[in-house]
Amino acid sequence: MLLSKNYESVLENRDGVRDLLEGYEQTVCQLTITGLGGSALEPAVPPWERVGAQLPALVALTGDARRVSLRYDPIVHWREGDCVRSNLDVAPQILDLAASAGVRLVRVSIAALYHKTRGRGVPWVDPSFQERQEIAAYLQALAAERGLLLQACADPSLVAAGIEPSSCIDGRLLSALHPRRLPLPVGKDKGQRAACGCTPSVDIGSYDMVCRHGCRYCYARPASDQGRREPRMGYATQNS
Repeated sequence: MLLSKNYESVLENRDGVRDLLEGYEQTVCQLTITGLGGSALEPAVPPWERVGAQLPALVALTGDARRVSLRYDPIVHWREGDCVRSNLDVAPQILDLAASAGVRLVRVSIAALYHKTRGRGVPWVDPSFQERQEIAAYLQALAAERGLLLQACADPSLVAAGIEPSSCIDGRLLSALHPRRLPLPVGKDKGQRAACGCTPSVDIGSYDMVCRHGCRYCYARPASDQGRREPRMGYATQNS
């Protein structure tokens, strides 16, 4: 299972990555699109339109739209002067991308503002419980209009508002989609957060690795934490 904000290297077969994947019986992809690519909050992520255009190719690569999911996550809020901004503005367009590609499963969550996240100079805003309920209702309506299945990733506030909890790594689904229906562990992965529904897996990455995308809300190690020059604030609009 692959998780990324940009599959260009795979789809273009850089360093023979796509050829390598063809040796596996099943490839499953989760594509993250927040609508913030190219902004100060995601300085090294391509614009969302460019990334979203990869969805049909990912469906073709995996051989089944059920093997591809869209991650519209995290939803973030920040203050610019007297105004609170959010990437919720592009939710309809992003969910349209999933629907048009035949991808049905969309995972969402509201950003968890960890201590290291708050220390990056961004004036984050943490939505109230009532605001989270309103966000959940809005996203549910958008998903229903498009025939999408909406799931909440490790976000009890959205689950409390009626969004189904997610297993982003789902042993049951992976087994059901496997050509030989090979069994996989289906219990909770004990190494994840309490609200996480993922089944056991082995991560080929680690928190010691630095991500070059430099996302300001990241809870791991974005490149911007490694002495990179701080970008000015700005919002990735639809036409950025």
